[in-house]
Amino acid sequence: MDYKVVFEALETVCEDNLSFLCGPSDLPYGAVARRLVTCMRSIQEHGRALEPVIAGFTAVFHHYDFDAQTPGNGYRTLAKVLLSCLMHIIHKGRYIAANYNSAFFRADHNASEMEAYCSALCQLRALLHLAQQLINDNGFGQLYSMEDGDMSHRFVQEYSSMHKACFYGRCLGFQFSPTLRPFLQTVVISMVTYGETYSKQQSRLGLAALSLLTSGKYVIDPELRGAEFERITQNLDMQFWKSFWNLTESGLLAGFSRIASYPVQVNFTLTLPPVTLNLPLASDPSLTAPVSPPVAHWGPGPIHMRLISHELREGQESEELLAYSRCEPPTITASQLPWVQTQPRSPWLLIHFHGGGFVAQTSKSHENYLRSWSKELSVPILSVDYSLSPEAPFPRALEECFYAYCWALNNCHLLGSTAERVCLAGDSAGGNLCITVSMKAICSGIRVPDGIMAAYPATLLTTDASPSRLLTLIDPLLPLGVLTKCINAYAGADSQTVQTALGSGSLSALGRDTAALLSDLTQGASNWIQSFLDPMRATGGVRSLSPAAAQTRSPSATTRRTPPTANATNSDATNADATNAKGHRDYPEGFEPLRSECLAFVRPTSCPVIRNPFVSPLLAPASMLRGLPPVHIVASALDALLDDSVMFAKKLRDMGQPVHLTVVEDLPHGFLSLYQLAKETDVAADICVEEMRTIFQQGNLRKRPKLGETSPSASQSG
Repeated sequence: MDYKVVFEALETVCEDNLSFLCGPSDLPYGAVARRLVTCMRSIQEHGRALEPVIAGFTAVFHHYDFDAQTPGNGYRTLAKVLLSCLMHIIHKGRYIAANYNSAFFRADHNASEMEAYCSALCQLRALLHLAQQLINDNGFGQLYSMEDGDMSHRFVQEYSSMHKACFYGRCLGFQFSPTLRPFLQTVVISMVTYGETYSKQQSRLGLAALSLLTSGKYVIDPELRGAEFERITQNLDMQFWKSFWNLTESGLLAGFSRIASYPVQVNFTLTLPPVTLNLPLASDPSLTAPVSPPVAHWGPGPIHMRLISHELREGQESEELLAYSRCEPPTITASQLPWVQTQPRSPWLLIHFHGGGFVAQTSKSHENYLRSWSKELSVPILSVDYSLSPEAPFPRALEECFYAYCWALNNCHLLGSTAERVCLAGDSAGGNLCITVSMKAICSGIRVPDGIMAAYPATLLTTDASPSRLLTLIDPLLPLGVLTKCINAYAGADSQTVQTALGSGSLSALGRDTAALLSDLTQGASNWIQSFLDPMRATGGVRSLSPAAAQTRSPSATTRRTPPTANATNSDATNADATNAKGHRDYPEGFEPLRSECLAFVRPTSCPVIRNPFVSPLLAPASMLRGLPPVHIVASALDALLDDSVMFAKKLRDMGQPVHLTVVEDLPHGFLSLYQLAKETDVAADICVEEMRTIFQQGNLRKRPKLGETSPSASQSG
């Protein structure tokens, strides 16, 4: 997308709208016309100020890519998001100019749409200013400001005070693939509805019923939806997020997922007792190294896992394996069906660590794409249900995943594999665990996996500023307030009374299932209403409210739901920003981003644990990363954690470690969980499959180094 063409089109649209809106005095919708004139002039001002900024980014952002064949970094992303916003404004401006005098023109609706995008443009201008500061302050080619505490503090401070509701209302998901926007609307509406009733003293069934009744207002009032979502993401506690995300664990939703996904012949859970294992040393297989069970925080405890296999293989029907089953009696397996033939053991084994911010979800939430992987790769998959934070902070999850990896190596024959090739795979937090488990294997002197496939991994668990992390100010799926809660929970800064996780068969789980049922009905109803409203919006629908009624919905009349004009400031937010009011990082003269009426409290990630190399592998010294297997990273250009992937890939490449980075377009963080919802997510999931296939099929790229030796350099394509 040529930015010069976009800015030229924006200028033309602004001039065209201003020329006829400021023309004859007998135009209909007088109040709406005045709103549009104010809006178009503000957009024109922002556009003229932003064009040289984008020109500057375009001239240098290629220096921050992983390589010439893999364009992708936070500076590119910010420019792309801005141009996407401008394209929406251009499209809406052309529609207004062509249809303003139409009998079916919805004046108030279209003015509100343009005002929302004007607000979004104002906030994006602020983000680009912060990105300019990062370019000036960071070293050449460096995306993170890990030594600039002032910039990272400003980043958190801006999130706390900046207005963000415009990105969750009418502009929701404008930067993503159009096919994902209805899904994002469903998620946001469900979340604000659930959040509204979360603190009420009612049963789960009552909460779900109340949510069903109240969801409609968030469908028809985008400004209210945006304001409520901003409040929720800034101020609700971790238990709310765990409760909401774990709705995907319900039997009903999991059942729907299984219906839509590939059938598998093996799918049951296992529980490992905490006993010491002995594994052969990589340097001398005649010697063994002991591996202790997880002990952090509450001492030895069981490790939970799930085995998924598209085909029944030798060992999977054995009594020895079924003895580990969590179910009493063990789950009925395909081996009891007379027409199912047992296949020989696979030479491959895939070990999976799920995402969820270290605080939520299990293998059940990710079962949809795991079933597909097992079929596509013809491989058994062992997915680890590690203990979650804040009840089980670092290093409990790492200990459990490492122990599960070691047990799988020793007992691969039970899993239907000979483990000639072993691949670790995970997304987000799971990608972090794939890397750190491999680091722990190196330190222990045991066999490391043959490769890692990490999808959008979190490699730096801090709030250090980077251009892609600026997206946390506008991202509906990964806002900074939620990210910091997850990081602090994993680091133990927000730890609660530590106890062994309860089983999933409790009465509370039944309540969650019931709530999830009605929550799903709420989402379906909301989507149906939205699908009814969207065609009306596209065609102009019925005639709008009278000018007087439109005035009652103007920005000045509803300051809670609609922000002030583009250059206004909120006095409370200005006072909160007083420490920088006259500092060298001020915004350009005459410009100030919109401020939120309710300031957010964001607890900085200052706990020393977050800089532990086993928490933030991007900070690991070369000696701890040398010897890692080929790392295949699949990142998204619109992910707030994109720079984590780019910088970690660069670090491995510069060390001579085999690494391959792929950056997919137009998808948010967590796209694997959106598998089968859109063509783009299916394509991205297929890329992950091909990366794992490469790991399984490739020969040894290098001789496995002996303990203490430096591994030879390998091709970066891995």
